[in-house]
Amino acid sequence: MFRTLLVANRGEVAVRVARAARELGIRTVGIHSQADQGLSWTRKFDETVCVGPGPSRDSYLRLERIVQVALQTGATAVHPGWGFLAENARFAALCEQHGITFVGPSPRSMQEMGLKSPAKRAMRAAGLPVIPGSDGPCTSVEDAVRAADSAGYPVILKADAGGGGRGMRLCADAAAVRAAFPQASAEASSAFGNGAVYVEKYLTGGRHIEVQVLGDRYGNAVHLFERDCSVQRNHQKLVEESPSPALSQTERLELGAKAAAACRAIGYRNAGTIEFLRAASGELYFLEMNTRLQVEHPVTEMITGIDIVKEQLGIAANRPLSFRQEDVVARGHAIEVRVNAEDPSQDFRPSPGTLERFEIPADRGPGRVRVETHVETGDEIPPHYDSLIAKVIAHGSTRDEAIETLVRTLSDARIEGVATTIPLHLAVLGSREFRSGDYDTRAIPGWAPAARAGHR
Repeated sequence: MFRTLLVANRGEVAVRVARAARELGIRTVGIHSQADQGLSWTRKFDETVCVGPGPSRDSYLRLERIVQVALQTGATAVHPGWGFLAENARFAALCEQHGITFVGPSPRSMQEMGLKSPAKRAMRAAGLPVIPGSDGPCTSVEDAVRAADSAGYPVILKADAGGGGRGMRLCADAAAVRAAFPQASAEASSAFGNGAVYVEKYLTGGRHIEVQVLGDRYGNAVHLFERDCSVQRNHQKLVEESPSPALSQTERLELGAKAAAACRAIGYRNAGTIEFLRAASGELYFLEMNTRLQVEHPVTEMITGIDIVKEQLGIAANRPLSFRQEDVVARGHAIEVRVNAEDPSQDFRPSPGTLERFEIPADRGPGRVRVETHVETGDEIPPHYDSLIAKVIAHGSTRDEAIETLVRTLSDARIEGVATTIPLHLAVLGSREFRSGDYDTRAIPGWAPAARAGHR
């Protein structure tokens, strides 16, 4: 195992990775920007180094500077967390060029899965069904129209290199495709440095379901069951749960087996998530693969008892997976909500500021509660970064027990100084749609403003 690990990230994920490393006896090095200087989470490492000013482009996205810090501090491995450089194949290759182990998949896998069209071709070859649409990026407006006519309307234009809703346009007919194609391409180019756009049939009333996979360099690949991430706003996940209320046990096992087989077929190593859209009619289609640790990974850890970050570190250290597929058992039900410093009543306006009070209880049964956070009372929430300040995960023997535990926990939380999304989560958890399991990606269940979400 590694002696020293550099965590190339900030906030909650940096603290999470450092905790797993510390439990494995690994010395940790953290990085921070000038805006994060002195915040409580920076004290969770054996050593920290400032990598630049507040804006991400001048600090957390400085590839060469971060590699230099790893070399100077004696770190032999780098964990990228999620966001920032987590899916940057150039960063992974740069680490390898300097003899530093990148805790994640190979640069080749990241490149293949990072662009949606090559990823769809690879997964189609591995046996996964894909949503009808263009076979790769469209070379012109008329190419996009032909693909849309063939797939059938409505269709959605998507950026080949991106996600999170940028570069997306929903089109009801050929005229809409002609109008939207240049706009989608320009937005994709601005956001991702790549203006390639492809066409996909738009499926309404779907569920966003993802499967957690792990693969090692010895040809072993397993799945850790699925997570349902259908409660979204503008293609950003708000609530995640496992098992999915939309799947039968037979569907669950079949989907997991297919995902693990696909992981094995493409020679994927380390942690990854294969995302699917379940159509209203029940068909499951491959959407994309995230070649990194997911924000919602604690949901899977709660039902399986497997520490995914520790497995990541073991795989990166050339160890085989510590378990076999038959050892993976899902017990109970887990639900996670993301507590963001945003005001949902004001169209989710960011709410940076000082946390005058921060208390989230972890003992509000009947189930178990896990709170993942990097903040404490008195911390400043900078305006430069993602607004996530905590994740609250509840586990129960049943779905109802998990919901009840989460409602009690959030109701008793006390966060002052910034607005949070807790009112939204309580509305979702108390809604008839969510409690029945009868919801999809089109709207946030139980939320009066009913922000339209759409599918990814």
